[in-house]
Amino acid sequence: MRKYFGTDGIRGTVGQYPITPEFVLKLGWAAGKVLAQRGEGRGKVVIGKDTRISGYMFESVLEAGLTAAGVDSFLVGPMPTPAVAYLTRTFRADAGIVISASHNPFHDNGIKFFSKDGTKLDDNIEQEIESWLDKEMDTLPSELLGKAYRIEDASARYVEFCKASVPNDFSLKGMKVVLDCAHGAAYHIAPYVFKELGAEVLTMGVSPDGLNINKECGATHTIPLAERVLTEQADLGIAFDGDADRVMFIDSAGQLINGDQLILLIAQVLKANGELKGGVVGTLMTNMAVEKALEEIDVPFVRAKVGDRYVMEQLKGHGWNLGGESSGHVISLDHNSTGDGIVAALQVLKAMKVDNLDLNQWVTDNPLFPQTLINVRVESSENALNNEELKADIDNVNKKLAGFGRVLIRASGTEPLIRVMVEANDPDLAKLNAEYLASKIL
Repeated sequence: MRKYFGTDGIRGTVGQYPITPEFVLKLGWAAGKVLAQRGEGRGKVVIGKDTRISGYMFESVLEAGLTAAGVDSFLVGPMPTPAVAYLTRTFRADAGIVISASHNPFHDNGIKFFSKDGTKLDDNIEQEIESWLDKEMDTLPSELLGKAYRIEDASARYVEFCKASVPNDFSLKGMKVVLDCAHGAAYHIAPYVFKELGAEVLTMGVSPDGLNINKECGATHTIPLAERVLTEQADLGIAFDGDADRVMFIDSAGQLINGDQLILLIAQVLKANGELKGGVVGTLMTNMAVEKALEEIDVPFVRAKVGDRYVMEQLKGHGWNLGGESSGHVISLDHNSTGDGIVAALQVLKAMKVDNLDLNQWVTDNPLFPQTLINVRVESSENALNNEELKADIDNVNKKLAGFGRVLIRASGTEPLIRVMVEANDPDLAKLNAEYLASKIL
């Protein structure tokens, strides 16, 4: 069992253990010790961050910890999480580190690691790093200390990488797009990608001040983007979260297109073009309508646990190339080694331009099953979920919904909550059964 690492690195409130300068200093040192032992010669780590104010502090102490362990740091500044994965590979680094709390507000932060291949670290390496955290920190002799370098052209490198995910003759000329960058890591990158591909680009969320990341904007708050799309009569809107590994779309009618729908759309196009490798990986939260739509075109579908690292495990295990989550994580292994919001957006735009896909009509033709989600606060998640009466009620509702909906009840990974989700082809049926099951949780 890992003590500090969760499904997406180490995350929490700034100033509260373990998201403190003291802990992160030692985390950098511990990671450096592990990487130095595993690599050949002097270790090398790429460090990126999003735009929250605490990133400056944690960047400095991570660099100091790595330096003390004899590992060189390559600082790329504010950079999307998938960009760090790419830069880790292109710089032939031993690891990449992202300082980000993704879609969380500014007062949270986190540290997540990539392997030299640009994928999440294996559990055994995370456990090895944790074992060093229990040891007393030391400093190598001066002649063996690491060095730090700032990479000035990192943004330009990633812009070109994103553009290379579509054909050389691909153009967005004639398309008006509104981008919401959530005052986050994509603020100085995404507009250039879409402008250089020919689109008329209108921007929102591109003025980070360290405190406004994800604040009433971005992929977790798309109403302002929908309003702007309608006001500007734009062809569509694209919203990223704070570290730009998530993406949501707004069509020209102001309708939200979430991660489930984007994955289905991309899968349908890849299948039609003979480019889909095997099937698609979703999660326990993936809408049932996606599963049924994939079934209709003979595409296998597998559900992983919630979390992009589990989606990746299933993709690798099956040898498939497409998966993701409702939240907007879209993993396209033909293009990047992790979820990439900008690259996923370009795959959808490619479908619209090259395959003449009408996004509004597609949304009408591919409706999701209505879902009702209720959070129930409990003293003990384990006791609540092990209640035999609740288990019987869940079985009864599942039998009643068979073929037309499903029930998912799970514990929150971060709060003392039980999340009750019911989806059905009838919204009233979903709401009624969700409320009934929520009332049975003690």
